Amino acid sequence: MTSTHRPTRRRRPGAVAVVVLGMLAALFTAGPAAATPDPGDSPRAPKKVSERDRAQTEEAIRQGDIPGQDEIVHSDNMSHLANLPKGALQGTNSDLAFQGEYAFAGNYDGFTVYDISRPKSPKVVSQVLCPGSQNDVSVSGNLLFLSTDSSRSDNSCESQTAPATEKSSWEGMKIFDISDKKSPKYVSAVETSCGSHTHTLVPDRKNVYIYVSSYSPDASFPDCQPPHDGISIVKVPRKQPKKAKVIDFPVLFPDGGFPGDPDKPRASETTGCHDITSYPKLKLAAGACMGDGILMDIKNPEKPRVLDRVEDTENFAFWHSATFNKTGEKVIFTDELGGGGAPTCNAETGDEKGADGIYDLKGEGDKRKLVFKSYFKIPRHQAETENCVAHNGSLIPAKGRDIMVQAWYQGGVSVWDFTDSAEPREIGYFERGPISETSLVGGGSWSAYYYNGHIYSNDMTKGFDVLRIDDRRTDSAKGVRMSELNVQTQPDYR
Repeated sequence: MTSTHRPTRRRRPGAVAVVVLGMLAALFTAGPAAATPDPGDSPRAPKKVSERDRAQTEEAIRQGDIPGQDEIVHSDNMSHLANLPKGALQGTNSDLAFQGEYAFAGNYDGFTVYDISRPKSPKVVSQVLCPGSQNDVSVSGNLLFLSTDSSRSDNSCESQTAPATEKSSWEGMKIFDISDKKSPKYVSAVETSCGSHTHTLVPDRKNVYIYVSSYSPDASFPDCQPPHDGISIVKVPRKQPKKAKVIDFPVLFPDGGFPGDPDKPRASETTGCHDITSYPKLKLAAGACMGDGILMDIKNPEKPRVLDRVEDTENFAFWHSATFNKTGEKVIFTDELGGGGAPTCNAETGDEKGADGIYDLKGEGDKRKLVFKSYFKIPRHQAETENCVAHNGSLIPAKGRDIMVQAWYQGGVSVWDFTDSAEPREIGYFERGPISETSLVGGGSWSAYYYNGHIYSNDMTKGFDVLRIDDRRTDSAKGVRMSELNVQTQPDYR
């Protein structure tokens, strides 16, 4: 595999099984983790593309507009420091969390703990086999939290895939003790309504509150019938995590939220939330809820209140995630057009669909409003065999600027500046060429986050990547050091 610089390239607009390497075959006895559609958030089976699209891809590669199969390219200010291929866990890689000198990487088969004390040489500390998509992960103190959004036979790490029609099937949150990173211990589990697609922590000294996001794709899912217009709130006592329980299910959309529109069939009906980002210092949270984007007051974490709600039926298909800027005066919402399984970074889709929406916050107190300013989408068109759309990212805490790093599946990792809300622009990138030049095979970066001077990307198929950006606009962020980072619980970088 070669790595090349192309800085000027522009394209046309259970019981826990701690896995020891080498013991794969004996451990993988659990059933596959079948997920609730996002409408996707998981790689699809390879799909044949049309002869026209395949010819376009081949011609774009020959012309140098798109890198060759698996070829690595990046802007001149980005460096690729390391890659660790998948180890014992061969499922889809998902979200990331950080604590001290460790990274925690979700995978549909469980999670991996990496030692990142030397970013150029990350090492696997442990891998935990615990199937249950998506296995989005977060950490707080000695506790690790794992989302399960697939119907399982029970709440153990030895569970099997179970029909959703079975009364005994289980979905929800799992809790682990990670005081020993080499041997995480299963602690307890909490069943939640419609499972846990993603989750968000709102921690304090005594408790960790978990906002559980889940939704009903449609009435064909018997274990998750619409309406499902709220979130489950789980309270976890730090000293007694076995007593974790659901304490409330606040309805965020008493009117049902965006109901869908026959004239705008792409826009998703709101039947729950996909993801929420809390900003505990500012007592705010922003939710991406299928057909709606919301701003919430979380002064009382047990009783979140919706302050404002916005919709975009022209360009947003699926409100996927949210990110505040450092001052809490802006919110970035992402649109996961095609559920992460479609090639939407192309001229046909355009620059405003499958993109980020930038909103400024105006007003004070309960009168704060989300005001749309512009869209951002990567300016590099991808092949028709590459799934590409806006996905998970985080702030780079540069002084005096609003800069974000973001995953775009096979669109790679993008660093972009939204200091001017109306004129965002990309300032750096890293990507691989298509996994296949003939079939649409799902893959690429699921999450790309900045932590203590480096960018870490969890690639769905290629594994764990470590990147570095060297740029005057981001250099001031290198001095910012965090002891813990869950991107969906936004730290106060001020």
